[in-house]
Amino acid sequence: MSLEPVQVMSGQVAELPKVAPSSNGDSGGSWEGKREFDKDHLGLTAKPKPPKPENAVTVAVSSRVLFRTEREQKVFEQKGVEEYLRYQIEHENEPFAPGPAFPFVKALEAVNARLRELYPQSEELFDIVLVTYNHAHVGIRLINTINHHNLFIERFCMTGGSSPIGYLKAWQTNLYLSADANKVREALTEGIAAATMFMPEKMTEVSKSQLRVAFDGDAVLFSDESERIFKAHGLDKFFEHEKENEDRLLDHGPLKGFLEALGKLQKKFYAKGQRLDCPIRTYLVTARSAASSGIRALKTLRAWGLEIDEALFLAGAPKGPMLEKIRPHIYFDDQMFHVEGAAEMGTIAAHVPYGIAQKHNSKHNTSAGK
Repeated sequence: MSLEPVQVMSGQVAELPKVAPSSNGDSGGSWEGKREFDKDHLGLTAKPKPPKPENAVTVAVSSRVLFRTEREQKVFEQKGVEEYLRYQIEHENEPFAPGPAFPFVKALEAVNARLRELYPQSEELFDIVLVTYNHAHVGIRLINTINHHNLFIERFCMTGGSSPIGYLKAWQTNLYLSADANKVREALTEGIAAATMFMPEKMTEVSKSQLRVAFDGDAVLFSDESERIFKAHGLDKFFEHEKENEDRLLDHGPLKGFLEALGKLQKKFYAKGQRLDCPIRTYLVTARSAASSGIRALKTLRAWGLEIDEALFLAGAPKGPMLEKIRPHIYFDDQMFHVEGAAEMGTIAAHVPYGIAQKHNSKHNTSAGK
């Protein structure tokens, strides 16, 4: 199976369903009972204010991964920008259907609702920024869609075709999700955690009460140091290297900061005695072997002061079946082989184009260090 960013695995664009009132995220769904509202100075019901960027965990999401825009993208590619803008304006009262990042964003909002219940005055929350290359004319349709799905997204960044990376830095972005692999690479180069999202042919149902985020190890949470040893010298040398260096910490990878941000919010629930009922759960899903190379990964996380709720050392076994059991809202991996395997099982997977594996990425690749 070959994945394209936010492409349907089978079927045609024309077959995309219209958004029905009962679709995920609509006003009748179970998420809406968690929405918190405040009173303004006149006593009128108002939405909560978005947090200041310096206090928040900021997640920037492209409109092409938050919503299904394949039909519109096809108009742009075949007929050009002017026809594309006309089409968007003509259809601005038709909401987009949910895309691959939609369940993830909904889970972020559910966590925020719990945090507001426990800490009404705190701004340590997730803040979602919608990022799009679109012209401002398309903003009306995006706003209509956000309101239709009852999402709380107040911050928009519509760049009119320009690169959004400078704006991401200004927002102090903790994670950027996009369908554009080139922009993801640009963000990673600038030190921003980023990944390319894909639309699986099928989507596994995910938890509506607990955010679940799964990470690969090498070249995602950790650097690609050990992966380079494996690629250059083989499995035996990799095991030897890890044994000799098990007390030397791995360097950080591109997603380490996002795991750190998740851990900071988790601790706010722990402080209220809700460790066992925490709405954030994290997973390490790695092809490393526990006995021969797992100890260095665990020592590194401990030295960083980071907790991972569950660690799965698969010793080279396929990740797809384990991810199907976990049912994460998102899984990050640097190898397309594993991204495709996850997608085949219905998992929303995101590719982190970082490290030595990008020179070897193909469907037939396997890795001991991952």
